[in-house]
Amino acid sequence: MSGDKLMIFDPLRRKYVSLTPEEWVRQHFVNYLTAHLGYPLAMLANEVELQIGQKKLRCDSVLYDHQARPRMIMEYKAPGIAISQKVFDQVSAYNLLLHVDYLIVSNGIHHYCCKMDYDNKKYLLLDTIPPYKNI
Repeated sequence: MSGDKLMIFDPLRRKYVSLTPEEWVRQHFVNYLTAHLGYPLAMLANEVELQIGQKKLRCDSVLYDHQARPRMIMEYKAPGIAISQKVFDQVSAYNLLLHVDYLIVSNGIHHYCCKMDYDNKKYLLLDTIPPYKNI
């Protein structure tokens, strides 16, 4: 606790951060990816800053491959926030810069994972989030 704020240790940023509802979703989701789906903690990063001209954007989480190329973008919302087209538009804007294979959005209750198909200029909505060994 810091003052009156509840804090949580973020192993990716290696520091304590304020435990907001969105942060609660982020920490649980990263734990799910690493503990249950085999994603290497060392290949994930939180709060990845991007820049388009003068505008700075921030990806909630990014998965990288062994050559440090981005492979997946994750966008989180608080549990009370519905996953809408606006959320997909937000993660799609990040993908204009990163050009990843997978996009995920989650509010901790509902999760959506899309596999990008750049050749056909579309995406495939997956039923589940693939284990790391399958991406």
